Amino acid sequence: MTAPAEPVPVRVLGGPTVLIEYGGLRLLTDPTFDAPGDYSRGGDRFLSKTAPPRLPQTDLGPVDVVLLSHDEHPDNLDHSGRALLASVPRTFTTSGGAVRLGGTAEGLAPWQSVELPRPDGGTLTVTGAPALHGPDGADAVIGEVIGFVLTSADLPTVYVSGDNASLELVKEIADRFGPVDTAVLFAGAPRIPGILDGALLVLDAAAAVTAAGLLGARRVVPAHCDSWAHFTETRDDVLAAFEEAGLADRLQLD
Repeated sequence: MTAPAEPVPVRVLGGPTVLIEYGGLRLLTDPTFDAPGDYSRGGDRFLSKTAPPRLPQTDLGPVDVVLLSHDEHPDNLDHSGRALLASVPRTFTTSGGAVRLGGTAEGLAPWQSVELPRPDGGTLTVTGAPALHGPDGADAVIGEVIGFVLTSADLPTVYVSGDNASLELVKEIADRFGPVDTAVLFAGAPRIPGILDGALLVLDAAAAVTAAGLLGARRVVPAHCDSWAHFTETRDDVLAAFEEAGLADRLQLD
């Protein structure tokens, strides 16, 4: 017997870039389609991309909405990603990011919602979810970030964490929207020497397990855990952590 299709297909395209198909809408998180290379961050600091996207941008097809956690770091929005935004009808991001990007970018504050008509006749609500890119106080150094919650009367709830390291904020999101059906969790345990004393900037594998439990997620899609040199953990580390917790059956790794 053929297994039923997921009501909300999700595909990780590499790094933080995830394609979500929701009620006929095609939503893309943090677009990064450049080839491997280095990005100067001032002085002698670089971020290094180590792998190409799993799907070339030429094969992506039309995108209706970009969900951009923030615009200030090339591992979340690279050169190709910036160019892509010009062809996308709507981009939701931080309030500051919307000012910097212009064009179709719209700022969403935490808990602010926007309703979008779906091609299948339904409605999708996109709600900004609070996020913190590092430990307490990191926003003053790293900048503001945002996550997203996708809801509808007739389709499952999807949470996209963005570059969030705070389990306290995940708990707030779970209190408002949980249990969620699908959690797209940015992980990879990125750390950068000299930045916030090398503190964890996004979830590590152990924290992703905790987040999945808080959210009551049926399906967990790990993203943001490959393709960049400053990620200190891989998808294999995420799998190992979920296996140890007895939750490996929740993971979607393909």
